Amino acid sequence: MNFHHLIEINDPRNPLAEFLTREQLWRGLVLRAEAPTLFMPHLDQCTILERTASGFSRELRYGSLVIRDQVSFSPQHEVLYEVPAQGEIAAARLTMRIEEPQPEAFFVRFDYEEGTPEVSGTMDEFYNEFRRSAYHEADLDTIATIRALAQEGRLDRLPS
Repeated sequence: MNFHHLIEINDPRNPLAEFLTREQLWRGLVLRAEAPTLFMPHLDQCTILERTASGFSRELRYGSLVIRDQVSFSPQHEVLYEVPAQGEIAAARLTMRIEEPQPEAFFVRFDYEEGTPEVSGTMDEFYNEFRRSAYHEADLDTIATIRALAQEGRLDRLPS
């Protein structure tokens, strides 16, 4: 299953919306990778296993389910999550990319690539549509959390 969508960050037509700088947005996306329990209440624990110059590997615990993944950064631009196939979990990738079609008019593009086939007319198609909806809602929650952290000033004090 492949799926992508955009979430608008700064809407110049809405003067009441909280404005985010690229640095705040970037720090929020990095924080989501480093401290995902702030963004995913159903996640029990995240342990960073090894850091490299461009990212880190980590272990995520959801009850008895343990998932290992690799997170890579292209600073101020993109966060890439790669989950290798493990047990019954298919390989998957999630890219969160900051786009700026006009100065300070930011969007975040969420690209999902999963190793599950898309077969029309099956229960898998129904399940994939449900997952698309869940991913979209989770991504809206991610941006809402980033906005709240920025409003509290917590994204101004983090390293880039």
